[in-house]
Amino acid sequence: MGAGWVAGVIRARALTSQRLGAAAARELAASASLAHALGSLAASPYRGAVAADSSLADAQRGVAAALLWNLRVLAGWLPPGGARLLRPLAAGFEIANVEALLRSFSGASPSPRFYRLGALGTAWRRLGQAASASAVRQVLAASPWGDPGAATPWAVCVGMRMAAAARTAAVGPARTWAEGRAALLTAREVYVHGRVLPAPVRLRAADVLGDRALGASDFRGFRERLPAGARWAVEGVDDPADLWRAEARWWAVLGRDAEDMLRGSAYGPATVVGAVAALSVDAWRVRAALELAAHGGGPMEVFDDLVG
Repeated sequence: MGAGWVAGVIRARALTSQRLGAAAARELAASASLAHALGSLAASPYRGAVAADSSLADAQRGVAAALLWNLRVLAGWLPPGGARLLRPLAAGFEIANVEALLRSFSGASPSPRFYRLGALGTAWRRLGQAASASAVRQVLAASPWGDPGAATPWAVCVGMRMAAAARTAAVGPARTWAEGRAALLTAREVYVHGRVLPAPVRLRAADVLGDRALGASDFRGFRERLPAGARWAVEGVDDPADLWRAEARWWAVLGRDAEDMLRGSAYGPATVVGAVAALSVDAWRVRAALELAAHGGGPMEVFDDLVG
């Protein structure tokens, strides 16, 4: 293993030491108010990203931005080409940027705020210059994101999320997470919202989940026809209305897998992927804790259900 990966793994492990952690996040969730929770964050690794007078939305955005900054720092420590490993794992930030851009076209968000992606952007430099939803679709179609099949905000965003799952599935250590994410995304869109996936999105989903699962007529059939690498994400869920629990379990599994990967001694991509997952879970946990604190704290069973 080259010196670049050794340096990258050392930096990745150092970044994971800056997490808030599950116990502290639980205490944050029990805060009597958002203001109290933000005061607690002032002495945390997120202190530079969240202002004491932030709204809930701004505080959650600040936590996400802190995660993105850490991923950009980590990308800078990887050997040449190493940023390609992180781009699929950071795809949610580019998707959030496109969502904000699309809202600006409709007038719903006249002054959109975009995450600064740096080397972790896939096509954002061109997407950010698009002046219409149709132009966004054209840029996506000519990029690794692929054609979403339509220019509506829903088609664009679901297409990007499915593409992110498919691209992440190509990152060996993250394959099972990506397959589970694709299963959850498909199940929610088809069996909760009753939507028909655009043809290119369905093809991408079939690449990850198989044609048999995509051809199922109901949720039970979909679940039973999934490949083993994806079925775990919806195992035990009989009613699509309970998919929120499966989504929370997905994060819990991500966190446990990440800890296992970090405990290894290897100096290579798998440890870096584990670090990215661990940092992402911490940010997700803190954002959930802030949501509960904004509603007066607890009940803590809700937080425990969310974080597993």
